[in-house]
Amino acid sequence: MEIILKTDIKGLGYKNDLVDVKPGYGRNYLIPQGFAVLATGSNKKILAENIKQAAHKAEKIKTEAENIAAKLAEVTLEIKAKIGDSGKIFGKVTTLQISDALATQGFDIDRKKIAITTPVEGAGEFTAEVDLHREVKTKVKFVVVGE
Repeated sequence: MEIILKTDIKGLGYKNDLVDVKPGYGRNYLIPQGFAVLATGSNKKILAENIKQAAHKAEKIKTEAENIAAKLAEVTLEIKAKIGDSGKIFGKVTTLQISDALATQGFDIDRKKIAITTPVEGAGEFTAEVDLHREVKTKVKFVVVGE
């Protein structure tokens, strides 16, 4: 089943992508939730027109994302966590904590666009991947320290 995505969906595609999904997934979840529309002939023409009109705006957004990525590459965040005697942390470091730490540095990035690439098991330096744009991804360093 071919559909056109209305929003970015992790693991499937980005807004305005034409993707193939299983019929049940498209009919029962994506279309009713408003995440996608059927890829009919008329919807494909509308999509092509929208892409043509949005090309200029998209270039500006991509440039902004590249500028933010350059600034993020220089930033090292400090995340506080409770650490036991063995050196392991209690609980875990979440993308929400990284998002909040980025907000204190002046970056407004949604937690859903952040992915922790390596499991955080103790104090030390780790990296998280930030998806700023469909073509712009960057890594941000964070250090886990004891409270």
